[in-house]
Amino acid sequence: MTTHRLGRTAAVLAAAVTLSTATTGLTAYAADHSDKTGKHATATAHGGAAQRDDEDGWERDGLRLDAADNRKVDAYVARARAAEPSISRDVRTAAALSRAELIGFDHRLKSPDSLKRKVATDLKEHPERNVDDALARLSDAVRYTLQWPDGDYVTGVTIASEVLSAWGNDSTKWSNTWGRAKGYKGLNSGWRAPGSRQLFEVQFHTPASKYAQEETHKLYEELRLPSTSPERKKELQEQQDAIFAAVPVPDGAPALAAPGLPAALAPAA
Repeated sequence: MTTHRLGRTAAVLAAAVTLSTATTGLTAYAADHSDKTGKHATATAHGGAAQRDDEDGWERDGLRLDAADNRKVDAYVARARAAEPSISRDVRTAAALSRAELIGFDHRLKSPDSLKRKVATDLKEHPERNVDDALARLSDAVRYTLQWPDGDYVTGVTIASEVLSAWGNDSTKWSNTWGRAKGYKGLNSGWRAPGSRQLFEVQFHTPASKYAQEETHKLYEELRLPSTSPERKKELQEQQDAIFAAVPVPDGAPALAAPGLPAALAPAA
C-alpha cells in the first residue's frame, strides 16, 4: 500500500472518530468559518447589447431564451433554492470535520441570470439539445468552495469527500486537474443530494489555487463568450495557463480519487 493510500485510510478513520464524538460545538465551528467569504460569483457583462428578462423571455449579449424556456429555468432556480438549506448543512459540517475554510458561502447559489446565460450558451452551441437537456447538465446552481493549507490539503479533501458520501450524497463528478501540465489546477467535485436529488458542486482548493481561479475569472468569462474570436481565445488561454503554472501542487493531490474509488482507478480529468 502506498504512503498516500495509508494516509487516506488514516484520514477516513480520523473522520469516523470525529463524527462519533462530535458535539454541538461543531455547529458553532462551522458557522464561524462560514463567515469568511471570497469571490465565488459569476460576473455578468452586458455591455451595449440588448437585455431582457420578462414574460417574453430572456436576452443578453446575443444569447436568448424564449418565454417557455425562461420559465423552465426560473422553476429550476426555485427548486435549487428550496434544496440548498439541507445541502448546506451537510457541506458546512463536512468543512468543520475536515478543518476546512468555507470560502464564499454567501455566493452558494448561482444567480438566475448566470444560470440563464449558461443554459442559453449550451443551447446555442448544441442546437440538438432542448432546455430540459441543458438543465439536466447543470451541476453548479448550488456550489461551495472548501480550502486548506497545502500541507493539510490531501487529508482535508479525503475527510470532506468521505463524509459527504457517507451521508448519502452521490458522487457525480470528480475532476482532479492537479496533475495537468497546463491550465486550471484544483479539484472540482459534483454531487447529488439524497433527498431533493439536486446536483451541487464542491470545489477543493489551496489558497494559491483559489487565488489563481479568481485572477483568471475575467479571462475565462471573456473566453467563453460566443463573440470572442479564435485568436483572442488562444491568447486568453495562454494567460490563464501562465497564472496556474505558478500554483504549487500539494504532495499527493494528483492521486486523490473519488470516495470509494482507488486512486489507480480514478477517471482521468
